[in-house]
Amino acid sequence: MKEPTIVPSLDQLKALTHPVRTRMLGILRVDGPATATMLAARLGLNSGATSYHLRHLAQHGFIVDDQERGNGRERWWKAAHRMTQTDSDLLPDNEEAREAFDAYLQVVVTNYAEKLQRSIEERVMLPDEWRETTTYSDWIPRLTPARAIEVRDRIMDMLGELEDDPDGEPFTFQLNAFPQPGHLGRDPEAG
Repeated sequence: MKEPTIVPSLDQLKALTHPVRTRMLGILRVDGPATATMLAARLGLNSGATSYHLRHLAQHGFIVDDQERGNGRERWWKAAHRMTQTDSDLLPDNEEAREAFDAYLQVVVTNYAEKLQRSIEERVMLPDEWRETTTYSDWIPRLTPARAIEVRDRIMDMLGELEDDPDGEPFTFQLNAFPQPGHLGRDPEAG
């Protein structure tokens, strides 16, 4: 049985700063166990590169051998956890940790954007009942940092309480919460 969550250490976080690894881990979490050959075909890579990245994920505890599958010739991998939860407060307070955390977030956001793009491309092929579940919305209220954290945490708590429905399909919620770009980080002299 998979553990529910992993909060990565600095070394583990560094292992996830490669986009192929985060995509592989996501595939194993959502679609279940796979071999290097299967993942290579899905990701458009050769199996040698795929095996390299799988070994890296295994070395850092994100995936494990699936002992119930395979034979002597093929090695099956499965995710060790249902999700990764990052908390910069648990990392050392130094430049290396900040850079690793930012590099990881860059990879995550890029993967989210790609998944979002694929969702709109495939929307036309969805059955009507699934097309109606989709929304591409944003809200931009004016909040204090304390209120923003409160709202974010309430949403995350609600999503964390959801249980898998055996008759359901994987359904993605992407929670992106951030100060409106161009406001807080801008130079007031620039106008």
